[in-house]
Amino acid sequence: MKVLIIKMSSLGDVIHTLPAVTDAAKALKNVHFDWVVESAFQEIPKWHPAVGRVIGIDMRRWRKNIMQALQQGEIKSFIKQLRTSQYDLVLDAQGLIKSSSVAFLAKGHRVGLDKHSARESIASLFYQTKIAASKNQHAVEKLRQLFARALGYSYQASALSYGIDESCLKAVTVPDEYVMFLHGTTWSTKHWPEQYWYDLAALLSEQGKQVMLTWGNELEKQRAEKIRAFCEQRALTLLPIILPKLSLGEITYVIAKAQAVVAVDTGLGHIAAMMNVPTVSLYGPTFPGFTGAYGNHQRHLSVSKDCHPCFEKQCPIAKENMLYPPCFESLPPAKVSEILKQIMQQEPQYG
Repeated sequence: MKVLIIKMSSLGDVIHTLPAVTDAAKALKNVHFDWVVESAFQEIPKWHPAVGRVIGIDMRRWRKNIMQALQQGEIKSFIKQLRTSQYDLVLDAQGLIKSSSVAFLAKGHRVGLDKHSARESIASLFYQTKIAASKNQHAVEKLRQLFARALGYSYQASALSYGIDESCLKAVTVPDEYVMFLHGTTWSTKHWPEQYWYDLAALLSEQGKQVMLTWGNELEKQRAEKIRAFCEQRALTLLPIILPKLSLGEITYVIAKAQAVVAVDTGLGHIAAMMNVPTVSLYGPTFPGFTGAYGNHQRHLSVSKDCHPCFEKQCPIAKENMLYPPCFESLPPAKVSEILKQIMQQEPQYG
């Protein structure tokens, strides 16, 4: 059976699809997957041994200048690649109008969530087979149900596995033991206060733990430098290490080798869950129950505030010139350090 998966973005959403692929590969020995994904995330499906051809798409960029994409032939080239193969099933795992449109262009029987289950109900109009799955559950389990019902095998909620072949990752030289800080994110309201990162780095250094800092843009690099500078000013002997800018495969390797991770609500936090690394994830305006980092060795710390979750990109109650939402005051560094210590003493519960 040849199946085309449509799951284009975002980073966390792509990762959430992997356990369903693992389930299907275990249940059906003759299933073969191809995958349409945003070019920025093309590496990830390739790490799963059940995935063959990966077709990159640049829809995010095309939507900003559709005429240019048409004139340069990029969209025509993508459609040509998409229609090279005939599929037994074209499985839209995203449930959006944009993803169902791509599914419509592919060759094969189109399957997706019904109008009550899809994120955008209109998307279901493009499918020839429509499947119900409750929205009141985590995205990983919803996708596992979708794949099982679409491909005709029994769904088992236990035995979660992302199925990554770690030999596909690009090795990076790292210390034997370290804690990784994933401090970069998108919305301003998702950011843990910078001073808290300083204080947590100092606490861990005083406990003899090496901190590793990654970054993906200039603002994140500056924050990493400030965290290290704070520890230098405290005359700590074990200073945080700032990594060079890395590829997605290299970052995943470094995360996978960490003793533990501290993350905000960010795509890289999902990589930590995928690689089964003990992780403390900090949630301010968002709710981890449906789309948070997913795994048995994850601890989600949500702020204690009546307005949580607000899902606001700008905090409506923050005072003027305040860089971070006041709700994060309920997640101070000492509390995070204590939870981090607890999860580092536990054994992972899945492989």
